[in-house]
Amino acid sequence: MEKRVFLIVLDSFGIGAEPDAAAFGDEGTNTLGAIAGHPNFNCPNLKKLGLFNIDGVTAGEKTAAPTGSFARLQEYLCIVSSERIA
Repeated sequence: MEKRVFLIVLDSFGIGAEPDAAAFGDEGTNTLGAIAGHPNFNCPNLKKLGLFNIDGVTAGEKTAAPTGSFARLQEYLCIVSSERIA
């Protein structure tokens, strides 16, 4: 039996501001929190997978036994010097 992975990446789908948000004018941002408050918001499948169990998510109700693996990632910037070292 083959094993499969379905990877869902919600890029730029904010679940809360990052520690450096103020430097970019993004203080207090929370896309999920903003849309979850709408009366028509409903995402039962993402809830089952663990969307509301992610650290930092303040919207929705956590699932006791999520069926998916989940994580919150933060961008990491690595600047490499272009100087040539002799």
